[in-house]
This record gives sequence, structure tokens and C-alpha cells, in this order.
Amino acid sequence: MLRGTVQPYAWGSREALPRIMGVPPTGEPQAELWLGAHPRGPSMLRRGGGDSPLDEVIARDPVGELGAETARLFGGELPFLLKILAVDQPLSLQAHPNRQQAQAGFDVEDERGIPVDADHRSYRDRNHKPELVCALEPFTAFCGFRPPSTAAELLDSLNVPDLSPAIGFLREAKAEQALRWLLERPPSAGAEIAHDVAAACAKPGSFPNERRWAVRIGQQHPGDIGVAIALMLNLVELSPGQALYLGAGNLHVYLQGVAVEIMANSDNVLRGGLTPKHVDVPALLEVVDFRVHEVPVTTPDGPFFTFRPPVPDFCLTRIHVDGETRCQPVGPEIVLCASGEVSAAGCEVTGGGAMWLPAGTGEYAISGTGLVFRARTNQLE
Repeated sequence: MLRGTVQPYAWGSREALPRIMGVPPTGEPQAELWLGAHPRGPSMLRRGGGDSPLDEVIARDPVGELGAETARLFGGELPFLLKILAVDQPLSLQAHPNRQQAQAGFDVEDERGIPVDADHRSYRDRNHKPELVCALEPFTAFCGFRPPSTAAELLDSLNVPDLSPAIGFLREAKAEQALRWLLERPPSAGAEIAHDVAAACAKPGSFPNERRWAVRIGQQHPGDIGVAIALMLNLVELSPGQALYLGAGNLHVYLQGVAVEIMANSDNVLRGGLTPKHVDVPALLEVVDFRVHEVPVTTPDGPFFTFRPPVPDFCLTRIHVDGETRCQPVGPEIVLCASGEVSAAGCEVTGGGAMWLPAGTGEYAISGTGLVFRARTNQLE
């Protein structure tokens, strides 16, 4: 069995994770359940009557746990991190680096002598952080730049005169210049714009859903220019079962909902606002992808569906179990029961419970009734 690590970030729900895991609420926010081997929150693996951190188990025998090919390709480390997200309040305005950017940024901060666990550090590791979220409950986010003309129309509809320079850049299809102009406002000027945007969004007008979320963001983060920047992004609403993939540089704000998330094994988050955590505008601007993004939402077409992002680090299979399903792994897996009661590889697993299946496990069965996710690498299939 695998026992995850709960991260009590302030934006987390107080009831969603306890409800899924079947435990009493603590009264405190519980934002993420981490299932994996990241050193900042490794899961505990019960094996042979004792508990050990999964990262230490893998480090002792990477070939035995990961298989020779996965161990070779990913430097003896598990390449993915599985989570359950319980978002009750909008997260930070953020993006994640590609692998080359992460390696360079990590080395620069190392040379500056910034401890890896320092609050003012941006790069926690040398890995990229593409991610995929699959909704367990309705899940809403701003992500990826909408067409500049539409962003200009939205911002112009607010009748905030101080936004004119940003709107002008957007009308010229210069999203990068618009974002830079907003992020580089002096604090007092940025706060004034943010207050005016939030106040304007409280009034009736076009883009009502975007306005509603901007009001909520403005209430949570008064005076933060991120409320205007979020409106430059696509508003995405996932129904349960739908998934959203975010590659490197995709600027986004998760707003509300509960989802299973899988990502590369990284904790590199570059923030531009909407958070009390470390904000690093220059680092964020170095990694943001300013291209117009089509919203890559995937809807499963059956009870057994695999989401395959364009990276080798991970894929995610969603299974509605009603009876028995046979699985043939080709590498290490984490099996998560999101709801119900199932037996996986002969072990009983209930909501929020998970199992670690090392490489070489062989064919196994999942039986019972429930919603199950299989997390595994994507390069071996």
C-alpha cells in the first residue's frame, strides 16, 4: 500500500480530500494529496510490515523498482508525480519551465547559494513540469492565451482607462508586450488598475463568466494585477472525466474544483501574482509561451480511457470499474482508487487509497466497483 502526503496549502478545500479519503476533516485546508517519490513529499510504502519513503525504496534498487529501461531513461528516478487536487480558492498565476529552462534556472540559484527549500527560491529541481488534470468534480481554470483580439475586446469592455496601453498591445497582436506592461507596473499603479478591474467586473456586461471569476479573484487578492492578466487567458470548465493538458510555458490559474493531476516529477512553479508565495516576474517572463492556445480538453469515450500527453514521463488511464478489468503493465505504476471499493493486484483499496506496483509485477486484475486511475510512464507503450 502507498500512503500519500497531504499538502495543507491555503487555497485548498477543508472537506474534499477528507471526503474522498473517508477521514474526519481537520478544519484546516487540505489542498493536495501527493502520491509519488518527490523528495519534498514522498509517499510512504508499506512493505514487509514496515513503512519506507518511496524515493528511498527506489534509490536502493532503481532497476528492480522501475525496470531497466525506465531507470536508464530517467536517471534512476520515478518520472511522474500523481496528485489529487482540491481547489477551493484560485491558485497563483503561474507557468512551468521546460527541461532546459529548469536545469539552467536551478543551477543559477545554486550558484547564488539559495537553499533548495528557501521560500524565495523559484527552481526546486532540474526537471520540467508538464501536467494533466482529469476532473473528479467540475473543475474550472484560466489557461493559455486567448486570441489577442478577444482579450482586447474583453478588457476594453471594462471601461478601465488605465488599461489602454495593454489593450493597444493586444490589438496589435502583441500579447507578450501586454503581459510585460501589466506585470511591470509600479506597485501603486498596478494596485489601482487591479481594484478598477475587479470593480468593473462586478457590473453587468459581456463575458459574464470571466467577470464573475475576476470578482472572486479580486476579493481574494485585492490590488493584485493578476486579476487583469487572468482575463487574457481562456476560461475552461471541465466536466467530471474530462482532462486538460498544460505543457511548458502555459500561463494558468486553477480556480475551483477537484481533480486527479499527473505531472513530471517536479515542483518548479514560477509565479507572477495572486499568491502570498514567492513571485518571480523575470523568471516567469522567461518561460511563458505567448502563442495563442487552443484549449486541449480531452473527453473519454468509454469506461476505460488513457490520456496520452506528448511527453514520455507519464500517461494516465481512467477506469470505471464494475466487475473485473485485466491490466498488463510494462513498467512501474501507481494505482489510485478515487472512489468506491476495489481490489487491485489482490489488495483492497478504497477512496483515496493507492498502491505501488514495481516493474515486473506482471498482469493483474482490478475488480469491484469504483473509479480507478493508473499512473505510469508513456515511453514504453
